Amino acid sequence: MMTDTLSWIAVYPEIILLVMACAITLIDLGVRSRLRSVTHVTTLAALAVVAMLQYLYADSGSTFYSLHNMVVSDPMGNWLKMFATLAVIVTLVYARPYAADRDMLRGGEMYSLSLFSLLGMFIMISGNNFLMIYLGLELLTLSSYALVALRRDHVLATEAAMKYFVLGALASGFLLYGLSMIYGATGSLDISTVLNTILSGRVNAQVLTFGLVFVVAGLAFKLGVVPFHMWVPDVYQGAPTAVTLMLGGAPKLAAFAITVRLLVEGLLPLAVDWQQMLMLLAIGSLLIGNLAAIMQVNLKRMLAFSTIAQMGFVLLGLMSGVVSGNTLSAANAYSSAMFYVLTYVLTTLASFGVILLLAREGFESEEIADFAGLNQRSPLYAAIMGICLFSLAGIPPMVGFYAKLSILQALVTTGETLHTALAVFAVIMSLVGAFYYLRVVKVMYFDEPITATQVSAPTDVRLVLSVNGLMVLGLGLLPGGLMALCADAIVRMLGI
Repeated sequence: MMTDTLSWIAVYPEIILLVMACAITLIDLGVRSRLRSVTHVTTLAALAVVAMLQYLYADSGSTFYSLHNMVVSDPMGNWLKMFATLAVIVTLVYARPYAADRDMLRGGEMYSLSLFSLLGMFIMISGNNFLMIYLGLELLTLSSYALVALRRDHVLATEAAMKYFVLGALASGFLLYGLSMIYGATGSLDISTVLNTILSGRVNAQVLTFGLVFVVAGLAFKLGVVPFHMWVPDVYQGAPTAVTLMLGGAPKLAAFAITVRLLVEGLLPLAVDWQQMLMLLAIGSLLIGNLAAIMQVNLKRMLAFSTIAQMGFVLLGLMSGVVSGNTLSAANAYSSAMFYVLTYVLTTLASFGVILLLAREGFESEEIADFAGLNQRSPLYAAIMGICLFSLAGIPPMVGFYAKLSILQALVTTGETLHTALAVFAVIMSLVGAFYYLRVVKVMYFDEPITATQVSAPTDVRLVLSVNGLMVLGLGLLPGGLMALCADAIVRMLGI
């Protein structure tokens, strides 16, 4: 490990991203194209450079600190930032035709806000200090509010933005209040110092536990889990589909990162307390998410409740790291959770990509009935959507099956009766969830099409979507590489 508080190396990607976000905002002032071609290509090129830089950082395996230990650059963070950057690239490729048809590209706001939201994710993922994490979180959420309201003349989008803003402000207040309580108990905002202070025993345990409750509540909102899930279905349904994908993809990686930074790196001695909270959140999310999804007829709303259930699985992984005071299961549990989040984002990108593709001017194509007979209209896109739905349901050989399996084995291998019971409960809930995923497959393959309109897509969208679908299948057949990457990143983060 290298420590150099004067080094700017750790924040080079963030600096490049900030400079390019400002430059692209200025460049776009001179762009007149309806599709914002210059802005689009420049943005993708800048993101590709940032992703390559993150890959080089992650591949080196080095951990170093910057800005007086407020920022950490480690393999886990760098891999998550690289995957978040790739997710934003894919999102922008899928979103451009949809956004152009709905007059959302009158200016370059969609590109500028996407870059600033990604910068917020970077700061969250790299934060080694409470203030830095909160700064990144606010940058992400403020950009997200604006993105949801990007269709100024659309009532549902405006309503969704208002709901998101009010509930988001409440959640940020929860998190900030919890962090302030922890600061009051430990006397530090630095995550590693907080950990050492708690280990020394020189803290007010009551104040610390009280702060922990509020921190977990704030994190639960950002992950979108029960009972802090109220915003998820409304925002997913009300936001333009392109923005829904922006919210449902890369930000999940940042939310996972700050959960690990705060709970594992900073508050691991309190694992007995926060694991119990995560367990209750997970049970509620799996139960309500799956049962509510069955009743939906809007596909975006169904996928929103599905997301709540999927995040419940992630929490099951995070809550099985410390058993009876020992951390022997930690690397296995947290790497399983990281693998689950990465594969979930990959699958979400492809599934929403198909929804965006089927949407056309004046028609959203977001009801389950709109997918009737898709196989007869376009076998390729029906196959990609089918692969994604099978993966989300956890059916082999899709990558979602191995993601769920890794969480279940992390629970079972602890040897705890409670964890085994939770694994059984998760399997039962997965069977319930399979119903609403397979219902969409049935509609696509066995129902009569309601329109004879052929599905057409630009070459770049068709290519990226095909690769995206193949990766969901390919990583299911060969999951070992990504699993090893996650395991190595978590082991280095834990320092074991």
